[in-house]
Amino acid sequence: MNQHAQWDIITGVGITALGVAAARALETHRQEGLVTDPYAEAFVRAAGAPVPMPTRPDANEDPEIPWGRMATYIGVRSRFFDEFFADASAAGVDQVVLFAAGLDTRAFRLDWRPGTTVYELDAPKVLQFKDQVLTEQGAQTRCHRRTVAVDLREDWPAALRQSGFDVRCPTAWLAEGLLPFLPDDAKDSLFTRMHELSAAGSQIAVEHIDGDFAALRRDPRFQKLRDRFGFDPSALWPANQHYDPVGWLADHGWVVSAVRATVVAQQYQRPLDNMILEPMGSSLLITAQAGAG
Repeated sequence: MNQHAQWDIITGVGITALGVAAARALETHRQEGLVTDPYAEAFVRAAGAPVPMPTRPDANEDPEIPWGRMATYIGVRSRFFDEFFADASAAGVDQVVLFAAGLDTRAFRLDWRPGTTVYELDAPKVLQFKDQVLTEQGAQTRCHRRTVAVDLREDWPAALRQSGFDVRCPTAWLAEGLLPFLPDDAKDSLFTRMHELSAAGSQIAVEHIDGDFAALRRDPRFQKLRDRFGFDPSALWPANQHYDPVGWLADHGWVVSAVRATVVAQQYQRPLDNMILEPMGSSLLITAQAGAG
């Protein structure tokens, strides 16, 4: 196992997954929240994060860190991809792959077609922590769930096949909160492998942030967040990212749809406006269907 895959839930990329879980917990406890995740709060409580992460809207929010506003964005993003899976399932897709699954609980909280298998790929310590908390919570899956402990910079297709992945079946792929952490060559490898493993009828969903990362680093709220956590999350993002997922997918025969998160938020009647840190507000939510061949 690549040494870079040894992070746990409170270090490196792992703590970003914990922050996303805290955001889902906040959204879950909001009136008319966009997502319901009954396990998100338990993850935050069990992790012992180095800084407090609010999980309820009535908590005293740190005015210097916009937790509530970030939770709105996570709620919009999560709801959008929940609907992607509902549509894929209705179309007969019963094989799902979650890249960098983190503390995603869709295998437990969404309604899946009978016989659906959900594969969750992530670092071993993250998956171990997740499974421990879910067991303690008595969580029951609504599908066949298979965890795959692998670094995405390794031969993850081989690990996926060893876990039972069937290249003959259509697949719904999700890369949520992942692409900003990958250099362009790794993004290209990810999309190439997804394409090669996708049977007819497959679908892809990704979140792509193409905004101004330099502006994010200049935002005083981000600086406060960095200081509070004691490390710079932006240091995990490779410099000079220019990858174009929409163009790549279209060039390889996929039928692509892309929409700004701000537009989706308006549709959900939860406008983002300038509430959140850039470049999240300019992120693209992309879905694609495999072409006819």
